Amino acid sequence: MSRLIHADCLKYMKSLPAHSIDLILTDPPYNIAQYSTGNIPLPGRSALNNDIASWDTIPLEPKDLLVDFKRILKPQGNIFIFTSYNLIGRWHEIFDPEFDTFQFFIWHKTNPAPKIYKNGFLNSCEMIICMWNRGHTWNFTAQKEMHNFFESPICMPPERLSDPKHPAQKPVRLLSHLIKIGSDPGDVVFDPFMGVGSTGVAAKLCGRKFVGCEIDSVYYKAACTRLQNMV
Repeated sequence: MSRLIHADCLKYMKSLPAHSIDLILTDPPYNIAQYSTGNIPLPGRSALNNDIASWDTIPLEPKDLLVDFKRILKPQGNIFIFTSYNLIGRWHEIFDPEFDTFQFFIWHKTNPAPKIYKNGFLNSCEMIICMWNRGHTWNFTAQKEMHNFFESPICMPPERLSDPKHPAQKPVRLLSHLIKIGSDPGDVVFDPFMGVGSTGVAAKLCGRKFVGCEIDSVYYKAACTRLQNMV
């Protein structure tokens, strides 16, 4: 079962019943476009999009999500949120006092965008903040599975969509790993910033139910098409 909603998630979440979600897994805007110095030309390739997208310029306030995230999450539920260096402190400030545990998880990208001028570190890691309370769902059988670190390539064709092209599309392999850790088969996974529906694809592959919300009509239609094609 999948339910996809074309709406502003801040408004839509008000309609969700309390304690109805087992896992919130989402990738909200990082607000890093403000630090952009323009697109970067790459020899023999299309320019690297350093401006992200217009939606990344809209300020994201973690405090606007706290009340509804806590209300809709089941007592044994988990929250995983992709974020960046510029916002992690704000997520921690708002969410850490409200949960028993606030940790971070690292996604190491094995094929990050190159830096042709060798003038800094590659952007090869992204952070995922993880929050839960005592008694939360946690599916591990061995210590070696419990590393807060996962390696995979960035999303590439044919998985990566070209029309529409979402600059932050995440690989289904990574999302599936997180879903299997933090939820059980038949559970409900919610992504309030659904984009082109990758979390929904991963949820269905993992035998979970999915609720997704997306404000952009182009991304929303792409997500609907992807999940319909899985039937």
